[in-house]
Amino acid sequence: MDVRVPAGPGVPEGLVITAGELVERFSRSPGPGGQSVNTTDSRVELEWDAATSTALTDTQRSRLLSRLPAPVIRVVATEHRSQHRNRVAARERLAEQVRTALAPPPPTRRATRPTRGSKERRLEAKKQRGETKSLRGRVRDS
Repeated sequence: MDVRVPAGPGVPEGLVITAGELVERFSRSPGPGGQSVNTTDSRVELEWDAATSTALTDTQRSRLLSRLPAPVIRVVATEHRSQHRNRVAARERLAEQVRTALAPPPPTRRATRPTRGSKERRLEAKKQRGETKSLRGRVRDS
C-alpha cells in the first residue's frame, strides 16, 4: 500500500511513496486488546529512507534531509486494536511528517514601528490601570 502525500506548500503536485520503499515491522502492542491481546501483532513500525527514495526531486531531498534529524523516518502506531487501522494511522503520520518537512520556511518578519493610534491606546490603557490600582490603597479614618 503506497503512501500519498497531498499537495501543499513545497509539494505542488503531491507525492507518492511506493510500498517498495517502506519497511514495515509488526509486534505485540501494549494496552487493551480483548481476548486476542496475546496473539495479535497489532503494533506497526514504519520506516522510510528519504536519502535513497526515488519519489523525491533533488531539491525536495535536500530540504527534507536538512530538516530531519536522521535520513530514515520511523513512525510507530499502537493506538488501535487492529493491525490494519494501525497501518493506516502510521502511513497518515508519515505523510504528515514528510509534508511539514517539505514546506518552505515562512517569510522573514519585517520590523515595523507602532502606529500613533496604537501608542495612544497603550498609554490610555496604562493610565486606566494605574487609576484602578490607586483606588486599592488603605482606607483611612478622618
